[in-house]
Amino acid sequence: MTLLISTFYGTGDGQTFLGLSGVAWLSFVIVWVFQIAIFWKGLKHIQRFLNWAGPLVYLVMVVLMVIVWTKAGDQLLPAVGSIFSNSGEESTSAVGAFVAIVGTMVAYFAAVVINFGDFSRFVRSEKEMKLGNLLGLPLNVAFFSFIALIITAGTLVLFGEPLTNPTAIVERVDSVALTIIAALTFFGATVGINLVANFIPPAYDLANLFPSRISFRMGGLITAIIAFFVGGLWVSVISQIGVPGFVNALGAILAPFYGIIVVDYYLVKRQNLDMQQLFSSAADSEYHYVNGWNTRALMAFALAAMFSIATVLVPALSSLDGYGWLIGAALGGLFYRVFMPSGKVLAAAEAQS
Repeated sequence: MTLLISTFYGTGDGQTFLGLSGVAWLSFVIVWVFQIAIFWKGLKHIQRFLNWAGPLVYLVMVVLMVIVWTKAGDQLLPAVGSIFSNSGEESTSAVGAFVAIVGTMVAYFAAVVINFGDFSRFVRSEKEMKLGNLLGLPLNVAFFSFIALIITAGTLVLFGEPLTNPTAIVERVDSVALTIIAALTFFGATVGINLVANFIPPAYDLANLFPSRISFRMGGLITAIIAFFVGGLWVSVISQIGVPGFVNALGAILAPFYGIIVVDYYLVKRQNLDMQQLFSSAADSEYHYVNGWNTRALMAFALAAMFSIATVLVPALSSLDGYGWLIGAALGGLFYRVFMPSGKVLAAAEAQS
């Protein structure tokens, strides 16, 4: 949206507030209001919006790749190799670097993984769910990464530096038509990603946490209000710690939940869940635990989260930065398995208490 407004009206007088210009603030508010409007209409409207926004993003990125590749010519492929060449500085091994990057990528998708049930509940069969996962994650990420790699290598040839921000690339291509189409497409992509990753999951979480007081819509509105302040402080505060650092910190906090959920379902519950008991709030229900809280899971989370977040925040553990999610998930699952050897043992222990 900033790209679109700047194309027709310029970038403003240069004055900023909290690190954002007037055009940036206007763009931020427009996107924020549009997200609320789409969300308020319900999940069917969100699904329709995503069904056209997703393919359009690919279309624009492919067109951009073709333009960059055509202009770069036979210098493109050598540039691809130079992106991965060693800069001469001391670095970790290739395997270690790859694992660290994978850890950061996993941390990026951690929020969606934890709230996977918010979306899988709408599939019609397990086969459909598996197909969606296959197309949506490994194949989608691999194909999009290929496009991003080609475009980045092309910018290295054309502009003398690797550009990773599609908006900056579109600006340098200097095509008004492409700028308008790309701006609208990136606008749709931004709204779609925020709805799926940052809007719907917390809305469901808040509604499930206080079902008698907070509806799904109200949960989304609360999320939007919090997100407004987070977005407003992003440039001046949050980005100062670095986006990878922020993503790793967030992933390190969420990681133990993933490990606990996996161990609980596969090793403790052994893939057997009583759906009636799962949604029962009765004190004698199977999953009521201690006054509605699984204290053993909370202890496992606390212990694992302290160490995984330390890999991001403690300088002495900086060598483990990027592995925070992997470490947190593994420790969360390990501690939970130790605290809860089996569902029957737990039930017997709580029956005596």
